[in-house]
Amino acid sequence: MATPSSLDSKAARALKLDNQLCFALYSTSLAMTKIYRKLLARLDLTYPQYLVMLVLWENDEITVSAIGERLFLDSATLTPLLKRLEANGLVTRERSAQDERQVVIRLTRAGKALQAKAAQVPEGIYCSAGLSKEQLVTLKAELEGLRANLHTDAEP
Repeated sequence: MATPSSLDSKAARALKLDNQLCFALYSTSLAMTKIYRKLLARLDLTYPQYLVMLVLWENDEITVSAIGERLFLDSATLTPLLKRLEANGLVTRERSAQDERQVVIRLTRAGKALQAKAAQVPEGIYCSAGLSKEQLVTLKAELEGLRANLHTDAEP
């Protein structure tokens, strides 16, 4: 396949798929999600539902907007997800008594009990990653730094 003559070799190299940071992140995310899908099937959770449950296991009885801030998701994305978790008996959704515009999410007894079953998920991910604990800690910190930089640049 010929490279367009209007690009010099440096620009052409920069546009190769394998040289794209975004593609490395995207394809890694796809692979990670496949591993999570297998691990979470035992819990009958999707990956986004698992993320919401992680937030609630850390801090029960919080608003939809607080969950959204924590997960970088908007309420339009969270609402159907939370409705499915409620239909599955893992959470309840109630309007806040202090501010009816806010919806408070609480874990049910079943939602709290699921936490013990979920304890095996991180170990499954660590085993699949094939990296040392130190490498994983470093990689996570670097990704969090990248995310922070990207969020700063994305702000209007």
